[in-house]
Amino acid sequence: MSAYQTDLEGLQKEPLPWEKLIGKNILITGATGLIGSCLVDVLMMNESVGCNVYAMGRNADRAWKLFEKYSGSQRFKFLKHDVSDSLDCMNIDFHYIIHAASNASPNFFSSKPVEVIKSNVFGVANLMDYGIAHNMERMLYVSTGEIYGEGSGQEFTETDSGYVNCATSRACYPSSKRAAETLCVSYAQEHDADVVIARPCHVYGPHFTESDNRVYAQFIGNVINNEDIVLKSAGLQFRSWCYVVDCVKALLYILLKGSKGEPYNVADSSSCITIKELAEMIANICGRQVKIDTEVSKSDAPIITKAVFNTQKLESLGWCISGDMRTKMQNTIEERRLLI
Repeated sequence: MSAYQTDLEGLQKEPLPWEKLIGKNILITGATGLIGSCLVDVLMMNESVGCNVYAMGRNADRAWKLFEKYSGSQRFKFLKHDVSDSLDCMNIDFHYIIHAASNASPNFFSSKPVEVIKSNVFGVANLMDYGIAHNMERMLYVSTGEIYGEGSGQEFTETDSGYVNCATSRACYPSSKRAAETLCVSYAQEHDADVVIARPCHVYGPHFTESDNRVYAQFIGNVINNEDIVLKSAGLQFRSWCYVVDCVKALLYILLKGSKGEPYNVADSSSCITIKELAEMIANICGRQVKIDTEVSKSDAPIITKAVFNTQKLESLGWCISGDMRTKMQNTIEERRLLI
């Protein structure tokens, strides 16, 4: 068993009110993505709960590769669907909905900004409308720390709001995520829908998609291909990071113990580093080097200089994590190699 799989199994021991999920139907959108696939694995591992997992995504081929091991289970079903479209074609009561579907890769922000906005806003509306009509007990919306924009350099708490230049196509992601959060709490206000919101920082793990061009995915791809890492800038942008297993652990705490209508930051306070330090860590793990080439186009360079999150609100639910980022990154790279 790989170290990553051991990390997943460890979540089964968390002191959570798992009984809330017994016999329930749980819909996970974005199930073939980094966070969604990890959620599917954790819930399918928990045989004692026996919940029914409905994994929704647009890519059936990728779903088959990720979830073939569950093909014989009556508890698992893959639903090929785009959340931008209505769910009226279905007739299933999803008691819990975890909405983790979103185009989070920067290449979509420049090539498909309209689709990014529509999927974030329409996705929430479609899922809420369907859930309200089909006995939904709670929805967890997986938002993003990018909603904070550019701040003062201090830790972001859940009541902060930084600057986002809305008159740019790059704003398609943070602006539509902000709108989607407001739509969530509006459904709670107008329709008494039970919804909670997670705001993950930058999350890393092995099951990123082949089209993902976020920096950590590029760096891991480089070292696995026995290439050095080439930075397009000095790499001074400072970020909070979180291992996907720790993120999923947080999502389960928010789903099962969070307060209705409330947002929660998700980050690892011990994993706050610059992009350059991240590159150096990944390169060092695999015996490669980091090179800086400022002549390379920087059109996709991050626009936020510092994004560090306060997680006291999440910790008040009982969430806590241990271990160091280097070990977790090693586990990520090891598992990623097994997937190739």
